[in-house]
Amino acid sequence: MREFPSLKAYFDWVAANRRKRHVLRTAFHRQLQALHRQRIPEGVSVLEWGCGSGEVLSGLKPSRGVGLDFSEGMIATARELHADDTLVYRVADVEKEPINEAYDYIVMNYLIGYLPDVQAALANLTPSSHTRTRLVLTSLNHLWQWPLKWAQWLGLVTPQPPSNWLTTDDLVNLLELAGWEVVEKSTEQLCPLGVPLLAPFLNRVVARLPFFKHLGVTLMLTARPHQRTRLENTTTCSVIVPARNEAGNIRPALERIAPMGALTEVIFVEGNSTDDTWATIEREIAAYGGPLRVRAIKQPGKGKWDAVRAGFEIATGEILVIQDADLTAPPEDLPKFFAAICDGSAEFANGSRLVYPMEKQAMQFLNFFGNKFFALSLSYVLGQPIKDSLCGTKMLLKSDYERILERIKPLGDFDPFGDFNLLFGASLLNLKIRDIPVRYKDRTYGETNISRFKHGWLLLKMTAFGLLRLKWR
Repeated sequence: MREFPSLKAYFDWVAANRRKRHVLRTAFHRQLQALHRQRIPEGVSVLEWGCGSGEVLSGLKPSRGVGLDFSEGMIATARELHADDTLVYRVADVEKEPINEAYDYIVMNYLIGYLPDVQAALANLTPSSHTRTRLVLTSLNHLWQWPLKWAQWLGLVTPQPPSNWLTTDDLVNLLELAGWEVVEKSTEQLCPLGVPLLAPFLNRVVARLPFFKHLGVTLMLTARPHQRTRLENTTTCSVIVPARNEAGNIRPALERIAPMGALTEVIFVEGNSTDDTWATIEREIAAYGGPLRVRAIKQPGKGKWDAVRAGFEIATGEILVIQDADLTAPPEDLPKFFAAICDGSAEFANGSRLVYPMEKQAMQFLNFFGNKFFALSLSYVLGQPIKDSLCGTKMLLKSDYERILERIKPLGDFDPFGDFNLLFGASLLNLKIRDIPVRYKDRTYGETNISRFKHGWLLLKMTAFGLLRLKWR
């Protein structure tokens, strides 16, 4: 490799010789662009450090995009290739010049390996973030160090200057030291070559399998800022209670749901009951004199997801939570969910009934193992550990729920229950999902609305749908 007086001079030389890029390197970068588009939706604000010639930032189609690089040659190339009113490219050094303007996404694509002080650079990203900012970072898997050297020797890739060879654990540690928390991590590009049929199969399917999932060329991590504490006493909450044939549980629900934050409203959504659930709701609301604001509506369609959406649509609280009317997941646990969302330790609080011992009749034997299976399957699909995917209690910010609705639109209407809709959407937004253990209780009134085999088959199909549309995309 020819000698360069500085790293900056090297990248200026790369910019001047970009048209000599080998076909293998072109395929590699196209795959990287596709990986970023999977994680970053169009129409958001994006800040990219180490933007190079601008292909990744331009391909993301942001509402506002800023590309920064310390190489004048790279910035000149980016401006030449990607002139656009929504894109700005300028010279800057991430270790010296923090940007005091918040962006939805920050991208560092193969920049980490060239930084003299990685921790300082990562810490300088904090002023560019808000609570829902996501940092998407890529680096070279150290397992590919020698194959890369051989490829350089054969002239298949551009010669590289000395680089940092960081493991995933190294990157996670540096991110945490700099004030970031990793939400998702993976290796990508098991086949970095543009081989039709073979490359997509290896990269989307085989690269997700045990053993192979550690072998991709690219380490890819998504992180969020360590959260700022929210004041619980100034935050409002809406509790949505879908109720079908639950007349005997309406009063206990009102008695057991605790006030949370500045105001707590309870919205009963009655769903085509064959008993007197609606009449009971009207009677109990008229008689209620407690601290909760209580309302009720009849759901417009069928299914739990339809009921949840109807309740969320009219909710006024900043935080939304689902409380099943059968009360088998105790309402007394809701303040734990509320605290986790308010202090930022969770962005999507998911109830888990499979931690503590449960009462004898709370969950039948086959249901227990079915829940275990779907939890393991969903953990694999989502890339975050989920112990109980089917617990009805789920809490999130209303603003995040609205973002989820937009993000899952391309998936279509596939989940009548809503659990997978919400979890898939949270995963696509890279929200931090945390399990909140609850003690699962026996039902004291009525019968379950779940058909074990019919709904089990439907859940299996939805899991397969998640594999195809999320994990193997």
